Amino acid sequence: MSPLRTLFTALLSLSSVSAWAQLPDAEADAPEAEGAKAEAPLTVAPCTSALPALRTPMAFMPGEVLEFDLDAMGAQAGTMTMRVHKQKDGHLPIQVEAQTNTFFSKVRRVRGSATAYLHPRTLRPNRYAEDTMENEQRRKVNVAFGQKERTVKVDYQFGQRPKGQFNYTFDKDGLDVAGAIYLLRQLPLKDDLQVCFDVYGVRRMWRMQGAVVKREQVTTPLGQFNAWHVTGTAVRLDRPKQKREVHVWISDDARRLPLAAVGTIDLGAVRATLTSVSRPGEKPQKSEGQETMKW
Repeated sequence: MSPLRTLFTALLSLSSVSAWAQLPDAEADAPEAEGAKAEAPLTVAPCTSALPALRTPMAFMPGEVLEFDLDAMGAQAGTMTMRVHKQKDGHLPIQVEAQTNTFFSKVRRVRGSATAYLHPRTLRPNRYAEDTMENEQRRKVNVAFGQKERTVKVDYQFGQRPKGQFNYTFDKDGLDVAGAIYLLRQLPLKDDLQVCFDVYGVRRMWRMQGAVVKREQVTTPLGQFNAWHVTGTAVRLDRPKQKREVHVWISDDARRLPLAAVGTIDLGAVRATLTSVSRPGEKPQKSEGQETMKW
C-alpha cells in the first residue's frame, strides 16, 4: 500500500486525510497466494456500545478552514485543506482537498477532493463523494449511507473501466473518513473514554476501536496546546488481518482543533500536522515553518 493511500486509510480519523484521495487499495485487493491453506474466516468483534452523545455547542462552523502538511516516512509528501461549507439541502458539507508536492509527484502525482454531507446536528453522513486524479487517471466514488437501515452503498469508477458497486452494512455507528474527525471533535473527551465505530475508507468498511489515552501538552507549528491523545486500531471488516494503528491529537479547548494524526505502516509513520487555522470572527493562525510536532 502506498504511503499516501495509507495516509487516508490509516489516519482514518484525521484520516479524512488518507491516501489523499482514496485510491484503490492494491494491497487490500490482492488475491490470496496460490495454494494458500484455507482457514476459518475471521470475524471482527462488534462495538460494545454506540458513540456517546455529542457536546454542544459545535466546535466548528461554516467558513472554518484548516490546512495540514502531509508527511510520509519522514519526508513531506503534500498538503491538505479541510473546509466547512454552509448548510445545503439540510446537510452540512465538509470538503477535504489534498495534493502531492513536487518532490513526491515524481513518484505519484495525486490531486483530489472528498466531500461528506453530514446531518447538521448528529454529524452522521448521508452521502460521501470523491473525485481524484492520480497521474492522468480519474477516480470517482459516490457513497450513500442509510442511517436507519445501517447500509452503505458504494458506486465507483476508475478511468474508463466499467463502473463497480459494493454494498455494506455497519454496526452501531457508520461514518466516513472525511466527516469522522468532525464528529470526534464533538465527543465528550475524557481520560479512558472508549470509542468504537465503523468507517468507510478506500472502498471498504473498517471498525475503529479506540480510547482516549490521556491529556497531553503538545508543541505544534501553531504553538503549544493542551490536547487529548486518542489512539485506536482500524480493522477491515471483510479482511480482519488487515489493521492500521492510528493516533490523533485534539486540542482541549472550545475549538477542539485536530492538531495532528499519525498512522503506522511497515516502513514507518505517516502524519498530518495542522499548520493553519482560519475561522469566522477570529484572527487567522499560520505557522512560520519553524516548529515541528512534539509530544
